[in-house]
Amino acid sequence: MTDLFAVIALGFFLGVRHATDPDHVLAVTTIVARYRAVRSASLIGLWWGVGHTLTILLVGGGIVLFGWVIPPRLGLSMEFSVGLMLILLGATTLVSVFRRAGEGSAVAGESRGPAHVHSHAHVHGDYIHTHAHGHEPDAHPHEAGQTPLAVLDRRFGSLGLYASIRPLVVGMVHGLAGSAAVALLVLATIRDPRWSVFYLLVFGFGTIAGMMLMTATIAAPFAYTADRHARLSRGLRLASGLVSIGFGCLIAYRLGVASQLFGTTPVWTPR
Repeated sequence: MTDLFAVIALGFFLGVRHATDPDHVLAVTTIVARYRAVRSASLIGLWWGVGHTLTILLVGGGIVLFGWVIPPRLGLSMEFSVGLMLILLGATTLVSVFRRAGEGSAVAGESRGPAHVHSHAHVHGDYIHTHAHGHEPDAHPHEAGQTPLAVLDRRFGSLGLYASIRPLVVGMVHGLAGSAAVALLVLATIRDPRWSVFYLLVFGFGTIAGMMLMTATIAAPFAYTADRHARLSRGLRLASGLVSIGFGCLIAYRLGVASQLFGTTPVWTPR
């Protein structure tokens, strides 16, 4: 019983700590930055954690149960994909910020006066954004179908979980990069394969709980500033996008150049 409790406690709290790794935090920050509700952000963290746990169980379980060996170049490639994901998420956030700023500038220039134009967040499907606009019929800067998610809405709107696919995929990519390290840690401390798989499962639940807490905490300032301080909200989103791109480039350089992913002698140490 003592051993069981020790495995549960160790796996859960290491999973919670794992959720606070910088690349994980940056990835979910760029996703939750556009959500006004803390509850919605928590669901993003939930799906991220589920995707992360699925990959941990699949790859980590293969290493623990079947003795899979991860070649250095493959291991570096899995971690390199995290850098690319951070760059993509950051770029998407910056494009969204600048597009909304352009919409606000266009409306301000065409308005009849400040009494007819203001700024607040509004909704097109699950696309929540803020820009200056008026309430006259011709004052809105775009049609309801001209949003980044409009095409996805039309294609996958009938799928109830389609909005959760994005954080799920991001979580799976991050789980792919960290699964080898977690599995090797298990092998070094737990010899029984059944206990090892159980540890991976508990570790996953800890990651889910930690990421839900992280996303709720991260979303709080975005939710507070979305309606009250539009400029500050845009600044926070802009900062999250820039930091995500910068950190992603740093990861890509470290793995691609310093660790010789694209060289002749790749060097990889699971971490």
